[in-house]
Amino acid sequence: MSGFLEELLGEKLVTGGGEEVDVHSLGAHGISLLGLYFGCSLSAPCAQLSASLAAFYGRLRGDAAAGPGAGAGPGPGAGAAAEPEPRRRLEIVFVSSDQDQRQWQDFVRDMPWLALPYKEKHRKLKLWNKYRISNIPSLIFLDATTGKVVCRNGLLVIRDDPEGLEFPWGPKPFREVIAGPLLRNNGQSLESSSLEGSHVGVYFSAHWCPPCRSLTRVLVESYRKIKEAGQKFEIIFVSADRSEESFKQYFSEMPWLAVPYTDEARRSRLNRLYGIQGIPTLIVLDPQGEVITRQGRVEVLNDEDCREFPWHPKPVLELSDSNAVQLNEGPCLVLFVDSEDDGESEAAKQLIQPIAEKIIAKYKAKEEEAPLLFFVAGEDDMTDSLRDYTNLPEAAPLLTILDMSARAKRLKKKTFGTAPAFRASAISLRPSSSIFPCLSRNGLDLTIVITLL
Repeated sequence: MSGFLEELLGEKLVTGGGEEVDVHSLGAHGISLLGLYFGCSLSAPCAQLSASLAAFYGRLRGDAAAGPGAGAGPGPGAGAAAEPEPRRRLEIVFVSSDQDQRQWQDFVRDMPWLALPYKEKHRKLKLWNKYRISNIPSLIFLDATTGKVVCRNGLLVIRDDPEGLEFPWGPKPFREVIAGPLLRNNGQSLESSSLEGSHVGVYFSAHWCPPCRSLTRVLVESYRKIKEAGQKFEIIFVSADRSEESFKQYFSEMPWLAVPYTDEARRSRLNRLYGIQGIPTLIVLDPQGEVITRQGRVEVLNDEDCREFPWHPKPVLELSDSNAVQLNEGPCLVLFVDSEDDGESEAAKQLIQPIAEKIIAKYKAKEEEAPLLFFVAGEDDMTDSLRDYTNLPEAAPLLTILDMSARAKRLKKKTFGTAPAFRASAISLRPSSSIFPCLSRNGLDLTIVITLL
């Protein structure tokens, strides 16, 4: 266990009081679940979470007055103590995006858990990228032995299970989480067992969200086309509306099923199951309930005729207005080409696809997401905006590895052209060059996350 934890967190953590704690001691003291709390001292929601999380942490560990560093395990002389209760085998580590050390110190001072040292900026950034964190505060739980993600939305855990009765909050099968009655907008009720044998889209949306309403209009047409083609497909609307009246108004526009608005527990469990951090989100499942893609929104917008349903992920994407949002999810390899040259884009995709497939397969075998997304970019307004924002030259072909998410974390929701200069590593390619030799000559390894600051 300690090997994984040290690889993830480094050798040392610190308490709120500034004392160093050896990471290997977490394994020695039986920590079975690790919570990573991503936040910032300047965020009011993070301050609110810290207060509620401290109470939650104390209850789970049985610490009536959990002081700084209480999470480091039993204190001196505790070696003969009884084995800790399963509910106590939890530790939380704060992963900050603070840029000011004094503000960071003031924020962590009263935390009863541990934190990555302020100086570990590179390691912090790797964690943000590894777990695709796009909003703060965020809390994810990992199995401390295997490193597998147990729960991506720990904020809902705190709200739904304040006493920790469902510890360790591991993922449950879709069939179990969705079990119960589902509604049609005419009031008809169906059992979830009616979904058997169908592909399912789990649609997280709300009427108050303009992008949601726009997507719903497109999705209604996609749903109709898929059903008319004879495909077994159903969509389940999981509402984030603020009132039942709004839910009913919005649901009246939808031809598919919904989880009843009054069943808040089931809606919350579905959000937890898929780690929803924003809406609209469309998760597409196969008939066995396994995730095909979390990017259903992008797929629907890119495939108006639904010819590629059920939208199995492609190793290499062509950059477009609809999928550009994925640039913010983590490090991306982008190959810019001269799209006026017939066949250039397709040739570029064929060039990097074997590399992408190899990397994706490697991480899939470990049940992890690949650390890099792959794009081919032609010549259009989106590409021009991206080049301007990242200060890239106009050369083509041009191979880049961009980390937009690092900048996005510090600037929140900045759009192209409105943010400060963004420095990027760029590698110019001659038309006859191949990617791996070029990367090798420049000392870059695609299996390593490249951080651009």
